[in-house]
Amino acid sequence: MSSAANDIGERIVRCPACGHDCIYAARNPYRPFCSARCKGVDLGAWANEDFRMPADTPPDDQLFGDPHMR
Repeated sequence: MSSAANDIGERIVRCPACGHDCIYAARNPYRPFCSARCKGVDLGAWANEDFRMPADTPPDDQLFGDPHMR
């Protein structure tokens, strides 16, 4: 992730939710997000399991686990 700095040396980063520039400093209570809305959108996505990792699941008629251990 690349970042820049403002006039007083605070890091400027892109909001992971909307992509706008925001200050990554203690005075931004929503960091790394730019606002409460973006932070809430991200939290809602996690709660909705939108950030799941893809996984191969076996068909319903197969058992889970190592086939050599059966």
